[in-house]
Amino acid sequence: MGKVYIRLQFGCMVRYLAYLLVAVCLFSACGNKKKPSLSGTDEVVIGDFIESFELIDPPYEVADSSFKRKEQDSLRIGDNIFAQFVPDSVLTKVFGKNAKPKLYIGKRVEIEKETYLFIKAIAADKKASLVLCFDNENKFKAFLPLLVQDANPATTQVSGLDRRYSFYKTISLKKTDGSIAEGKEVYIYNKEGGQFLLIMTDPIDDRVQEVINPIDTLAKKNKFSADYIKDKMNIVSIRDNSKPGRINFFIHIDRNNGQCTGELKGEASFTSANVAVYQQLGDVCSLQFRFSSSSVTLKELEACGAHRGIKCSFDGSFPRKKEVKPKTPTKRPSK
Repeated sequence: MGKVYIRLQFGCMVRYLAYLLVAVCLFSACGNKKKPSLSGTDEVVIGDFIESFELIDPPYEVADSSFKRKEQDSLRIGDNIFAQFVPDSVLTKVFGKNAKPKLYIGKRVEIEKETYLFIKAIAADKKASLVLCFDNENKFKAFLPLLVQDANPATTQVSGLDRRYSFYKTISLKKTDGSIAEGKEVYIYNKEGGQFLLIMTDPIDDRVQEVINPIDTLAKKNKFSADYIKDKMNIVSIRDNSKPGRINFFIHIDRNNGQCTGELKGEASFTSANVAVYQQLGDVCSLQFRFSSSSVTLKELEACGAHRGIKCSFDGSFPRKKEVKPKTPTKRPSK
């Protein structure tokens, strides 16, 4: 009886180990499922295409110097695979008709319901970094040529996505006198319109020599409505607004011999007797105005990088310009 019991126990143990071995093999096979290649040799669905890009959190940055690096063949995207999920017009708009640049897998960023894929595209005469946007159903919506390499050895380009989900392009130009000029563009993805929108531009060769105040002719009856000026290139102009508790403003800064420039025009709301704040839907910038009888002090509550250069801020104090009252003509005594 004892021997029979032992045999039964042994048989149960063998079966248990066999089941366990099968389960481990099945789990291992599922866990190590090979991802299909994007080279064009495997069948690929949109989920496979998107998941082939490494998921990262912003910020993410790409420089034109990265085009000097040889790309790995394992990251190559077959033309037929790319054409399955992205319209031909994307490459046509950047490289021209019938162009066949080599495409390489980059990074992936997911923001709320959108997925952004960074792709490197390299042709014989042009190299570019592209951003492709897909919605929550993995449908292609829009693209942005984030960086297109130029042939000028005096320029340097750096583009990317910041922590506030703004896509930016920056270019630096080394002039013959050794000085550096900078330009910048900032874009956001507009979900309603299904497109990337340019929300700020700072042209590289467009430094103004004289500031034209676009709100100069508005009324100045509010006690804080005035011009606050450091010099002719650094001003804060405040004017009345038709809505109670609000002001119109215009700011222009130009410091460090043009290395720090910015401009912003809008409306601000008073949060206390002498403090007003600029906040606008769709703009991450939040700017505080603190007034005294003789000055206004600006403070960026949330970074306003879309409206000024990357090496400066709107922060600072601006003295109030004294109003020159017209002289009352002296009446001559009648004879």
